[in-house]
Amino acid sequence: MDYQGCPTCKTTKFSNPSLKLMVNICGHTLCENCVNSNMFEHGTGKCTQCDTPLRKNNFRVQLFEDPAVDKEVDIRKKVIRTYNKADVDFHSLREYNDYLEQVEDIVYNLTNNMDVESTKQAMEQYQRENRTLIQENKAKLTREQEELEKRLLLEQQGQEQRQLEVVQEKRRHLQAKRKSKQALLDDLESSHLPASLLLAQHKDNAAQLDSDM
Repeated sequence: MDYQGCPTCKTTKFSNPSLKLMVNICGHTLCENCVNSNMFEHGTGKCTQCDTPLRKNNFRVQLFEDPAVDKEVDIRKKVIRTYNKADVDFHSLREYNDYLEQVEDIVYNLTNNMDVESTKQAMEQYQRENRTLIQENKAKLTREQEELEKRLLLEQQGQEQRQLEVVQEKRRHLQAKRKSKQALLDDLESSHLPASLLLAQHKDNAAQLDSDM
């Protein structure tokens, strides 16, 4: 889409690159300034393009170039909160595929303002008939999300522990090399052995330290 701007104040991304576009349930765009203007001073107002009643606190930053995509994403999220069955809830793959097709029809209708009232009525009836299963699946998804977050946390903690161990090992190695160097200086100062022999011994010790890393 070449044009990205606010249909109310006519400000565009071209004239103002920092322009923040917002979108609501109807899928039409307004800039942040217009949303915060007196159009919604009482918290509610109407879309300037389709007269849909809107709430100021339901506006969100437009994520996609085409606001219709934002609308579809938002509708899809709301639909699958209710239509949250999984393949294990069906007796056959055919039944599951029919269910997924039904969900897509609902999303399509609501996104494109087709048969909106009948679609909403069908959703309400489905919700009444499947209330228990919907709640059970929500709880299951919550538990799965919690387990996933726990695994990710444990994995992160493991990585941090391994990184700490690497840092500590490097510190020990550096300290050992410093001690070896100081020991060489002490030997060169006090020992009666040839310096070449002492240097050779130090080189062997340094090589052993490096091999232990």
